[in-house]
Amino acid sequence: MSDQTRKIAVLTGDLVNSTGLGPEKVERAFMALEDCAEMQAEWMGGQSLHFTRHRGDGWQVALAEPKYALRSALCFRAALRALGEEFDSYIGITQGEVEGEIGTDLNEQTDKVFAKSGLMLDSTKGSKTEKIGYLHSGTMVAATILLDYLSSQWSPTQAETVLLFIERERTKPITQSEAGKILGKSRQSVAKSLEASHFRIISDALLNIEVDTNA
Repeated sequence: MSDQTRKIAVLTGDLVNSTGLGPEKVERAFMALEDCAEMQAEWMGGQSLHFTRHRGDGWQVALAEPKYALRSALCFRAALRALGEEFDSYIGITQGEVEGEIGTDLNEQTDKVFAKSGLMLDSTKGSKTEKIGYLHSGTMVAATILLDYLSSQWSPTQAETVLLFIERERTKPITQSEAGKILGKSRQSVAKSLEASHFRIISDALLNIEVDTNA
């Protein structure tokens, strides 16, 4: 890798059943996704993810810190599922090198990693069981399959709670009591949602992935 190039991760998504959702819910979904992308910039040292609508009802982001790719994908899923059980997204993830500055409109990016992410999305959409796919080593693919499955079970209440903890875990960790005040729920209700969502298992997996230099 030269001084002018750097590694990034690219997530390319497509809303599940966007036709069935209808225009109003699609716009709600994109507002939630864009807000989620803006929040994640703090993980990237303040660098924008350049959230871009992509291929109709699709979307794409670029992560300056590739190690957060799976956390990012689960965060986007949580942001959607918090709106209702009918909201979800297919997501294709890849890593690759880029040269120079990334523009605000990712549709104009020509680096191979962006195209590969789109192809990974298409491959994932062809799966009968998975909605998140990662073009990576076998161990990371295995982790993705398991985290995809666990997060696919989230109810809207669980997703809303998990989203808050996933957001804060890499910046300002939050207690269950603090989360309860923000969400307008009791600490016991927060604890119940975290347990039902398998958050502790998911969190442990993400934290271990993020300290792995090969992630």
